[in-house]
Amino acid sequence: MNDATWRRLFDLIRDGFVVPVVGARLLVNGDGRTSLQAQVAQRLLADYDMELAEPLPPFRELNEAVTRLLQKSNDAPRLQDLYADVHRAIEDVTAADTFTIPSPIQQLAEIADFRLFVTLTPDGLLARSLRQRCAVNEIIQSPMLPSTEKSDLPADWAKRPGEVYLLYLFGRSRPAPVFAIHDEDVLEYAHNVIARDNYVPAQFLSELRQRYLLLIGCNFPEWLSRFFLRATSGSRLLERREWLIEELRPDESLTCFLNIYSKDTKILSDIPPVEFVAELHRRWSSEHGGGTTPTGVTATEVVPRGTMFFISYSRKADLPRAEHVYQALLGLGVAEGEVWFDRHTLDPGQDFWNEILAGIRSCRYFLPLVSEATNAREEAFVFKEWHEANERKSSMNREFLFPIVVDKDFAPEHYTAKPILDGDWARLDFCHAPDGVPDQRMTDKLTRLVRDARRPSRGD
Repeated sequence: MNDATWRRLFDLIRDGFVVPVVGARLLVNGDGRTSLQAQVAQRLLADYDMELAEPLPPFRELNEAVTRLLQKSNDAPRLQDLYADVHRAIEDVTAADTFTIPSPIQQLAEIADFRLFVTLTPDGLLARSLRQRCAVNEIIQSPMLPSTEKSDLPADWAKRPGEVYLLYLFGRSRPAPVFAIHDEDVLEYAHNVIARDNYVPAQFLSELRQRYLLLIGCNFPEWLSRFFLRATSGSRLLERREWLIEELRPDESLTCFLNIYSKDTKILSDIPPVEFVAELHRRWSSEHGGGTTPTGVTATEVVPRGTMFFISYSRKADLPRAEHVYQALLGLGVAEGEVWFDRHTLDPGQDFWNEILAGIRSCRYFLPLVSEATNAREEAFVFKEWHEANERKSSMNREFLFPIVVDKDFAPEHYTAKPILDGDWARLDFCHAPDGVPDQRMTDKLTRLVRDARRPSRGD
């Protein structure tokens, strides 16, 4: 791309006309070769003691691994079980101490002119990166998602500064068949969009049809590329312009098709997707002085105020468990903006610590996640949060602090971290969420807390 082409693209981005569509080719390690999908596929095959003589096709590893497992002549796994296995593999890979969110994902998330995102992968890495700078509303397209969890882009989304909206087009990873793990799943999700059934986020798709798509490293099968471009277009391809960053050869069928029937679609095959994002980020950062806060939005506006729940946990020890607690709250009807749940992996600076203090001092309920791993730490930022919560609790005349044991065994008396002893948590009613999944008693309690918080005339 020359400078003139970059300028035209940035003019569209600045005015909110461009939506990035994030594909599997961006989820790679620093070497640019080892993909998250490949690591997940390898773990899945290892779970079933299956070894392959040849390498899996790049960025198609998961589909291939699932297909090979289902083709086993003996002891083939049940397809329904594979969703939980894939979900666990994703959790294990992304929660490892050595794992870092791929740079392209972090770089895209920092470009504050983007308000709408589409991801084609089921992991939560883009959402985690986006939450470093703003509130994130996750919208999931899945034919199998329970109707109570259906969501869509709100009509006034453009008037909500400091919020972004992320669509999982092929579902989000969970231990249930609510996300795509193979090509037949993808076909079903595509049909779901065509059929426009009740689970399709129609408002989000409507916005996509009115904007330009920046498809980066999607690695679609050819049939899906054609379908996706048409399904997200409000008119025929002859009348649309998209940006396709994909390593396509000039003689490939898709390239020829687009060159004839969608001449305004820009195919950038001379720059790898990872390098394209790096250059996009470099140019945007240069123009904005390295800042990541949208124009007209102050730093305090991108942090939720007066939230209902504040989830406090050790990121090093309990991030996947905290994610489960967060999802459980959303499942009870709590809005994303009503939950303080940041995913910073490093101790924040003084400015953000001030925001954390404000969050603890203004939230309705404080939920500290307690585990053996956290209890064993000699020093951790999370203890500062617990001390601050203890301080606020000492002057309150209502329920506020609800410790949650996220270990499999429920033994509150075993936890002796200094803030726990100083706050006399032994007098509190501990909840239990093994691996972050609330048991029935905790679910009932959270339901009551939400109901109490929503009463019109509650007195603090």
